[in-house]
Amino acid sequence: MSSTIVQKIWNFCNTLRDDGVSYGDYLEQLTYLLFLKMADEYSKPPHKRTDINIPAEMNWESLTEKSGDELERHYNKILRSLGKEKGILGQIFTKSQNKIQDPAKLYKLIQLIDAENWVGMGVKDKGDIYEGILKKNAEDTKSGAGQYFTPRELISAMVECVRPEPKKTIADPACGTGGFFLGAYDFLASQDLDKSEREFLKSNTFFGNEIVANTRRICLMNLFLHGIGDISAKENFISSEDALLSTPKTTFDYVLANPPFGKKSSMTITNEDGEEEKDDLIYNRQDFIVTTSNKQLNFLQHIMSMLNTTGKAAVVLPDNVLFEGGVGEKVRQALLQKTDLHTILRLPTGIFYAHGVKANVLFFEGKPASKNAWTKEIWVYDYRTNVHHTLKKNPLNVESLRDFITCYNPKNRHKRKETWSKANPEGRWRKYNYDDIIARDKTSLDISWLKDNSLADLDNLPDPDVLAAEIIENLEAGLESFKTIVAALKNK
Repeated sequence: MSSTIVQKIWNFCNTLRDDGVSYGDYLEQLTYLLFLKMADEYSKPPHKRTDINIPAEMNWESLTEKSGDELERHYNKILRSLGKEKGILGQIFTKSQNKIQDPAKLYKLIQLIDAENWVGMGVKDKGDIYEGILKKNAEDTKSGAGQYFTPRELISAMVECVRPEPKKTIADPACGTGGFFLGAYDFLASQDLDKSEREFLKSNTFFGNEIVANTRRICLMNLFLHGIGDISAKENFISSEDALLSTPKTTFDYVLANPPFGKKSSMTITNEDGEEEKDDLIYNRQDFIVTTSNKQLNFLQHIMSMLNTTGKAAVVLPDNVLFEGGVGEKVRQALLQKTDLHTILRLPTGIFYAHGVKANVLFFEGKPASKNAWTKEIWVYDYRTNVHHTLKKNPLNVESLRDFITCYNPKNRHKRKETWSKANPEGRWRKYNYDDIIARDKTSLDISWLKDNSLADLDNLPDPDVLAAEIIENLEAGLESFKTIVAALKNK
């Protein structure tokens, strides 16, 4: 794609924002229109495909022939009608709405898209523009879109450590906008693949779940633009079902995931007074170790069950999963017993769009049933203590996690060397034996040994703007916690 069309698309986005159209709404309309335009291109030479079943009266050309109020009415009709279709087509248009209320601006956007051949453009160019708006949408904290967006730099590091192989399956039970799939795709596509491996990568590698309709459609288009999947597919590889509802029908070679933040799974109900309230949602599954409404523990249990006996997983989880007692302790003990939990990466705050998040990446491997615990030793990399990131002034970048990747030693993780020692107590890379972990209170995996310099040495405090950003993050995180408590008290 030429830089000209990229600039036009971005400029028009800014124009619509002046009318109150958010990045998310703009991205949504781009998704609808790009799908129709690409379907039209596939139906013509040299492709001449007949397997994309969009009725003639609803196709791209029917849009380009109209303007003004007639265009707006016709566009609304297309959105309503195609949302009732089956397969990928229905998933893209389900619950779709027109957010561009000015017919003249809708007409201009259609003309912008119509001026280019999208199918013939480079995958990187198409993907870059879509990912760019996606990131801007995540930065728009008012929309809440950040909860679906994992920093791409973190994804890249996780994928580089796991090193997925060709012709193997990759799953994400809460795939959001598809970031982990794109990270794995880029890693695999950079290798020297043969024809069958390239076809498998495009059509048979990725499987995900996303219950939010708008996020799911954006995920599908994001993957299509990057060359993943088939626009005419009848079978949808991104399911709209809640992944936690049932035991997986199949297992996978890799699971890469960042399940949604928030401890409780809930559903919204209407009470006798006609008021909406949330009720805790508990998943009763026989393959789960414990029954709980804790969303994070349920996702961890689910990922354990969907990983095959030679599979590898890298999962982002908040601190509470590592230390809370009761059912949390039971899940951790089962994780140590049933899988080989070999690595924990402690992440700093300031890298997620949801403020104040304290998270970790757990790396573990699936194993067959055994009387003895599969976990023998856990290596912990502390990239949190005395690390200060902010989204604008000091963002996470590709080199931020380079030392961790080196310590992880992806090509042979069994040949690792600690950087911590009694002689070097500030080393960030340290090994703990299984017996050491089991002996800890509540089998806690919340492990830290480094001294926080800010508590002891005022000369080493971060810059005032970094400190201020951290204070704001902590206050906002605390406020969210209070809101959760108030909502729970109100329900009771």
